[in-house]
Amino acid sequence: MLRIEATGSRPADDVWDLYTSPAAWPTWAPQIRSVRCDAEPIEPGARGVVHGPLLVRLPFTIESVDDRTRAWSWRVGVGPASVVLDHGVREDASGTCAWAVVHLPALLVLPYQPIARWALSRLVEGGSPPAGRLDR
Repeated sequence: MLRIEATGSRPADDVWDLYTSPAAWPTWAPQIRSVRCDAEPIEPGARGVVHGPLLVRLPFTIESVDDRTRAWSWRVGVGPASVVLDHGVREDASGTCAWAVVHLPALLVLPYQPIARWALSRLVEGGSPPAGRLDR
């Protein structure tokens, strides 16, 4: 298991909106080209497909969403080739922190860590949401 996080100045409510809006994921996560999801914003049981680089397409299911604690979880992939990722947003003295926990042995996740940290940094930076944010 590996925890990845980044802290920035974007308000926590805006970060949460972007984190839970699949249509907005490509605006801050450069490894995501597009997303198809049957719920916007995400909700437990929602299903979809994340389109990555080189024709990579990964199915996913949202397992939980807690707006009060600003935390959500999803399963990405199929069967034994799937992984659970937990995500969340918290405010602290240094700004807004977005975090992800990947439930795989840390050695398997290490190559993904810099990409994920960069994406989370893009998510929490700036005072206004990036273009493409969906109003809710």
